[in-house]
Amino acid sequence: MATTIVETLPELTNDEIIRYSRHLIMPEVGMDGQRRLKAGSVLCIGAGGLGSPAAMYLAAAGVGRIGIVDFDVVDFSNLQRQIIHGTPDVGRSKLASAKDRLAAINPHIQIETFETALSSENALQLFEPYDVILDGTDNFPTRYLTNDACVLLGKPNAYGSIFRFEGQASVFATKDGPCYRCLYPEPPPPGLVPSCAEGGVLGVLPGVIGVIQATEAIKLITGIGEPLIGRFLIYDALRMRFRELKLRKDPECPVCGTHPTVTRLIDYEQFCGIGPAAETEVVTQNASGEITSVDLKARLDRGEAVRIIDVREPNEFQINRIPGAELIPLGDLPRRYAELDPEQELVMQCKSGIRSGKAADFLRSVGFKRVLNLKGGILDWIDKVDPSQPKY
Repeated sequence: MATTIVETLPELTNDEIIRYSRHLIMPEVGMDGQRRLKAGSVLCIGAGGLGSPAAMYLAAAGVGRIGIVDFDVVDFSNLQRQIIHGTPDVGRSKLASAKDRLAAINPHIQIETFETALSSENALQLFEPYDVILDGTDNFPTRYLTNDACVLLGKPNAYGSIFRFEGQASVFATKDGPCYRCLYPEPPPPGLVPSCAEGGVLGVLPGVIGVIQATEAIKLITGIGEPLIGRFLIYDALRMRFRELKLRKDPECPVCGTHPTVTRLIDYEQFCGIGPAAETEVVTQNASGEITSVDLKARLDRGEAVRIIDVREPNEFQINRIPGAELIPLGDLPRRYAELDPEQELVMQCKSGIRSGKAADFLRSVGFKRVLNLKGGILDWIDKVDPSQPKY
């Protein structure tokens, strides 16, 4: 059985006894377990794909205090998976939307919202009052920040991540268990792992992983079952298959190891290679290698011989496209670049300019001299030139 976090137990009201009756008749939970949930607290990092189902089920389960950290607003593209929000919430603060939904689910709980970006300056202060931290982040700097703050404070981290059809879950940063850095000591190179905005995600996937995270938080608070400590769960939605890897605490881990070298929170943007210094370098290198949507449209209108190469995937090309653009997916470019004329001016284009920037760099590395990257990709083209096309 797991070690319980909460010891001071409040009483349940008659209304709460009725509400949680299906918990109370289970001997593993019972009155004491439900009272622990009422006394317990969870801080959800993000009110997005993972935070939505996690927070809703934590609220329904009767976790007495739920905190949410987020600073985004609800967008139409969120609604496919972020089920805490609805169509009328588009344009609203995610925190306001989430708070209304959680209060509707359970008026007996306390909901605390923090409309801020999680940072090295505020993470310890935000985490300190909570029993469990639920990591619903979608980027590596915040993921490492969450992990390190949990280790420094001794707070368990109910971890989850999602991409396309695969999800992962574990419990990190417990006293005797491994932390996220034991599994991933170093972040991947910037841009190597595409975000969900670029690679997509199956809408139901965060529901599965977010509920697993909520389950782990409930187990940690009540002290029942076997949490995912030292175990790394991998879910393949396409094959409907779960796999489990054993994880061990790394004695050489720079955060939770025997002789830690990270004893305070650091600059995680810089650690992950996307800090201000890296951004400045990129801007300097690409200053003469980009073209704006407005400039491209003007050149096309003048009849200039500009060849546009769309490096997105075929399914993205079906959604929207720049007239006259040719499709060569980024992954195919190394074996198809011979189809391009090194003497012709080329404009590489993708959704937002990231993949096309890589394509432009590759072509320059193999001798192409007249290569430009469309700044902001087709999203900027739609904003500035052709708003009749749909965004995604």
